[in-house]
Amino acid sequence: MVCSQIKIKHYDNFQLTNFNTLRIKSIAKQFWLPDNSGELVSLLKKFKDKNPIVIGNGSNILFSSKGIDEPIIHTGNIKDSLVFGETIDVEAGIKTQTLSKLAYDKGLSGFEFLIGIPASLGGAIYMNAGAHGQTISDCLISAKVYDYKENKTLTLTNEELGFSYRHSILKEKPYVVLSAKFELEKKNKAEIKARMDENLIFRKNRQPNLTLPNAGSVFKNPVDCELSAGALIDKCGLRGFRIGDCEVYQNHCNFIINKGSATSIDYTNIVFEIYTKVKEKFNVELTPEIIYIGKMTKDEKEKWKILKK
Repeated sequence: MVCSQIKIKHYDNFQLTNFNTLRIKSIAKQFWLPDNSGELVSLLKKFKDKNPIVIGNGSNILFSSKGIDEPIIHTGNIKDSLVFGETIDVEAGIKTQTLSKLAYDKGLSGFEFLIGIPASLGGAIYMNAGAHGQTISDCLISAKVYDYKENKTLTLTNEELGFSYRHSILKEKPYVVLSAKFELEKKNKAEIKARMDENLIFRKNRQPNLTLPNAGSVFKNPVDCELSAGALIDKCGLRGFRIGDCEVYQNHCNFIINKGSATSIDYTNIVFEIYTKVKEKFNVELTPEIIYIGKMTKDEKEKWKILKK
């Protein structure tokens, strides 16, 4: 039921299946849908001592099948954008694919890679999303963030965001992205469209689309290793490997798909098995990109402690 005592939309005991790209069934005790950044900030103030969890498109996350006690705040309605010449100022909840199309419409280059990434802008900045030789940090000027522990809004420059491979300072601080400003490059629209189409074809041929539920790339590519995470997994004979309803994708071994009724336990077990096999064969410890959210069984806690060390 929608809570009628407050303005911000709020649901209790909310099913999150349609709010994560892996389509895991999980119940959130509280689910909030702010309509603007002001409402988002008010919720972060309200829940600052309850470890609020802010989500966008729900990729790169694994919700617990046992449920989530922390307040979940969804930014999907916070998606305004302004374009001034070659500068785009955009709110955190916009989908990256929408942002890629917006840039194309304006004849701006720099977001072609986003067309194949099913994320929100906030999540893309959080993990410095990238593909096809481009990353979100390449053309980012600054980001406006809210520090919910100190109750203040900050504008951080590209340098202050501490970007590196699949990393930003947002992973270390109690910061939530509100909006960001980018400087793109004016180019011929046909050239931009051609690169977007190439990226989509690559994804179609190599990676599962969301008709096959998945959370995106499972592991970061290891540093100082000639082989990618997917190649390492493949050489361990794990193509098509399955535990419960989780399966290593046949066309790209760094993706795990939900065959129907996968649970967070299935996903944890298959990720841990992959990690173990790669470590045994190559002495390489893969690091998951996936973020676990919610209650854990004792076995899950032990395995994720090892996976995230």
